[in-house]
Amino acid sequence: MRFKVISEIRGVETIGRGLGVDARRFLNMTYGQGRWRKMKGVAEVEYSNGEIWLVEIHWYEAHGIGRRREKDKRRIRRIA
Repeated sequence: MRFKVISEIRGVETIGRGLGVDARRFLNMTYGQGRWRKMKGVAEVEYSNGEIWLVEIHWYEAHGIGRRREKDKRRIRRIA
């Protein structure tokens, strides 16, 4: 199910960097060379069916390239 982040991402942590990023080769070929990091944080998101949840989000990011391949990993609480 697709979602859109509607609040600021809080509690941002790095959970992998350098050789610790499993998809590093794929990311380099798809989005370009970069110092990729796997990140996580908590934000409110709105799903395509209209539900709003507070969820833990994981994504990859690199300097100059930005945030890529966001996915919701854990729903914490339903908001609306």
